[in-house]
Amino acid sequence: MKLEKRIPSGREKDEAAIELLAKLREKLHSENVSTARLAAFNLSWKQEDGLDILKETLEGRRFSRTAKKAAAYGLRSMKGRMKKMAVEVLKEGLKNSDRTTRAACEKALLLMAGMAPKKPSGGYRSKSGRSRIRSVSRKGGRPSRSPRRGASPNRRG
Repeated sequence: MKLEKRIPSGREKDEAAIELLAKLREKLHSENVSTARLAAFNLSWKQEDGLDILKETLEGRRFSRTAKKAAAYGLRSMKGRMKKMAVEVLKEGLKNSDRTTRAACEKALLLMAGMAPKKPSGGYRSKSGRSRIRSVSRKGGRPSRSPRRGASPNRRG
């Protein structure tokens, strides 16, 4: 997806800062989840500019699910005085009409509170929950087996 150019907020000190924010913003919208999360984490250290970019991504309707989840991760990773503002953005996201945004915000807030988010109840099973093979009891007992393998019981040898 082609991103339109971001208007600098005026807080950036030099051209290098503007360039770095543009690169991180572009990486945030990557389809590779590792790249997007790393960019979101780096943006979480960029104070107000990082908050603006993460908020824009989380609230935008045209952004991918991967980008929104990464943005929620970045907001959750904010430290210091920005953490309170990040929580406000996540709480606003709970009221968003986009289902992906609401789910990402809900999960981020639960993780920030120290609670584990509930797992979706899908039709798949975990490896520990495999069904075991059970023997089926037969009516009338077990059939007799011949002493030698492959030999028929009526044959004398």
